[in-house]
Order: sequence, then structure tokens, then C-alpha cells
Amino acid sequence: MSWWGKLLGGTFGFVLGGPLGALLGAALGHNFDKGLHGLDDMGGFQRGNQQRVQTAFFTASFSVMGAVCKADGQVSTDEIAIAKQVMDQMQLSPEQKKAAIALFNEGKKDDFPLLDVLQQLKKEIGFRSNLQRMFLEIQLYAAYADGVIHPKELKLLEKVCEILRFPQQEFSQLDAAIRAQFHHQGGQRAGQAAGISLQDAYAILNVSGESDDAEVKRAYRRLLSQHHPDKLVSRGLPEEMIKIATDRTHEIRQAYEKIKKERHF
Repeated sequence: MSWWGKLLGGTFGFVLGGPLGALLGAALGHNFDKGLHGLDDMGGFQRGNQQRVQTAFFTASFSVMGAVCKADGQVSTDEIAIAKQVMDQMQLSPEQKKAAIALFNEGKKDDFPLLDVLQQLKKEIGFRSNLQRMFLEIQLYAAYADGVIHPKELKLLEKVCEILRFPQQEFSQLDAAIRAQFHHQGGQRAGQAAGISLQDAYAILNVSGESDDAEVKRAYRRLLSQHHPDKLVSRGLPEEMIKIATDRTHEIRQAYEKIKKERHF
């Protein structure tokens, strides 16, 4: 049974305490703080367990997304649309979508405990760099929903990197890649648009026109490995988010094929 099935089925041994547990409980209308302490030893749901990590990732992704979208003082219709697009892309069940929307709304509140949520997320996912990267990509998609990233949104995301201990240089590369994907009018992701530009292709692969062929190939293989759906799920990405990783892989392949055709290798 999946993490979500266990959650709704009443097997709460892996359910998180702390701010993430409180947020999830509010989203589902449950009180997970009572009667759960000491249950981590039942059923093997200690910290680091895949299903527990999946629960933490799902909860943090949508609640922090709400905080990111609110960082500039208001949540735009484009940002709300992106949040719903992510939910649709994940093909969430009606119950999951309802919970995701509730988590997004919790993140928009003035008293949202952002730092506590991020600190707990860090403890739950540990040093799984692929999950950290995927989490930040999701947040960047939300930040770029209206075509540009507001300085306050960027500052918040840099704080996220600091807490997760995600290298700022790698974040800057992610930022450039996501910006390239939203380069086209209306926030359309570049990798999904016909006629992706060579400049966008280089940005998506985190290389430049001056990079040699070997460097381009290495970057391509590295990005494919980082976004491999099976690897991500084995490290704690919720199964429902496989589609996001698959679409990202498709964009990476499109970018590589564009460069490959241009360079004739």
C-alpha cells in the first residue's frame, strides 16, 4: 500500500509529528499529535523510511509553495494556476488534491512556520541531494509562474537552500534552467514549446555555447541521472510526482537533441 493509502487507511505509525504533522493534520482534518508518539517503532516507520519521506516531501512541497507565492505580498492568478497545474500533472486523486490545496493555503498564511517546516524537512530527507533538487525545482516553477521571479521570492528560496544546505551555485544553475523553461510568453515551459531556442537548450543543460562537446554530454548524462524517476522514488519522491520528473527528463532530452543537431555530433 502506498504512503497515501496507509495514511487514509488509519496506519498512522509513520505520520510525522512537528510542524509538518500539524500541517498535514489540518489539511486532512485529523489530529496527528495525539496517540502517535512512540509508534515509529511499529511497522518500521522511523525517520528516513521511504513512506515517511514521501509524506514529508508532499506536505512540504505544497505548503512551502504557498509561502513562495505569497512572498511578494500577493498570490497571483498565474501562481494559483501553476499550483493547480502541478496537482493536475501529478494526477492526484480528489482527496489528495483537496489536501494539496489546503496545504498551499496554509503556506499563504502570515503565521506559516516556514523555518520550522524547512528544518523538519531537512531532518526527514537528510542529504538526499536529488530530492532537495526536485523540491527546489518545484518551488522555482511556482516562483516563475507569472514570468519573473520577485526579489522577495528569490530571497526566500535562497533561505530554503541555506536551511537544506543545498549549494548556492547549484541553485543558481537551477534558477537559470527554470527561467529558460519559462522564457516563452505566458509562462510556457520552453521544453514543451515547439522550436526551443539554442540559448534555452544550453540553459536547461546548465552549459554554455563555449562548452565543448564532451562537457555537454557529461551535463546531459548527469541531469538524466538526477531526474531519473525510479531513482527519485526510491529516495522518497512520492509516486504521484513521477510525472513531474518524467516531464523534466523530456525537456532535458529536447535540449540535448537541439544542441546535438546544431553541433552535428
